[in-house]
Amino acid sequence: MVLIDLRSDTVTKPTDEMRRAMAEAEVGDDVYGEDPSVNELQERAAAMLGKEAGLMTASGTMSNLIATMSYCSRGDEIIMGDQAHMFWNESGGQAALAGAQTRLVPNDARGGINPEDVARSIRPKGNPHFAATTMVCLENTHNRCSGMVMTPSETKAVCDVAHQAGVPVHLDGARIFNAAVALEVPAEELTRDVDDVSFCLSKALSCPVGSVLVGSKDFIKEAHRWRKMVGGGMRQAGILAAAGLVALETMVDRLAEDHQNARRLAAGLANIDGLAVDADSIQTNIVIFDIDEKVATATDFMKAMANAEVLVSYPGEHSVRMVTHRHISADDVEEALSRTSRVVREFRA
Repeated sequence: MVLIDLRSDTVTKPTDEMRRAMAEAEVGDDVYGEDPSVNELQERAAAMLGKEAGLMTASGTMSNLIATMSYCSRGDEIIMGDQAHMFWNESGGQAALAGAQTRLVPNDARGGINPEDVARSIRPKGNPHFAATTMVCLENTHNRCSGMVMTPSETKAVCDVAHQAGVPVHLDGARIFNAAVALEVPAEELTRDVDDVSFCLSKALSCPVGSVLVGSKDFIKEAHRWRKMVGGGMRQAGILAAAGLVALETMVDRLAEDHQNARRLAAGLANIDGLAVDADSIQTNIVIFDIDEKVATATDFMKAMANAEVLVSYPGEHSVRMVTHRHISADDVEEALSRTSRVVREFRA
């Protein structure tokens, strides 16, 4: 039985073209700014997202942390959605390392946040009783909301509120190219109004390591200092950047295939008695569905699926996540559905 790994698009492996590019990469000392491959990646990423400059980092978590440290002083406050990846899945780095506290506003089912909630939550500098708001965070696509996409107008509405109060907006755009492909717009249309963006090379773009943080030249200059402080100076990182250059050239358009497979997966799951998912809402490559509590808990279901050679993850007690990616074909989707149906039947027997 062939293993089908639907835990995340982070399990993707580099393409043969990436491996060749990595082996042949021209490199230098990136801490000194002398790695030509890194420099090219940073410049290309910034141009694709409509920003002035870029900074390669080890991970999306590092990029998000560096952005926080660039904007926030100790005792400041960050506003983000209550389902944000930065809140749930980044080990509390904003509090522990940046010294900033988080103020949560509700995410809607599509992963967006209400501009009015942001406006009510912003606290100005100057009052000794308040933690001043120095950063607003958005997420596109939204991990815990089934990969839902924020449109340019939705992004702009939040940015307008934040900017009127003098607060910068950071976009956790780990899968921003998935959003762009889903909406059939250039990625820079989704990032035009935010102050900076982090995106991952190591998810659906299939690189082995890395993310890129882009923004203004002044912001990236400050971010460079914080990257050094948290141990992100990787010297001859052009070996990794070479894969990123290939990814930006060859891997973006094919994301549509992952989205199509995710919609097929969701439609099949919706037809399995005991599982619940709004198949019509799936926009990108993440499918989150609920399990009837009379069937199983998510942890028990996940173990049974692993025994059936299908790996999944779970964001909650009765919800499960499946993620399509480059290594998942349409046939894999059909086989995964067959095994899932069998697992559910065995629980119900």
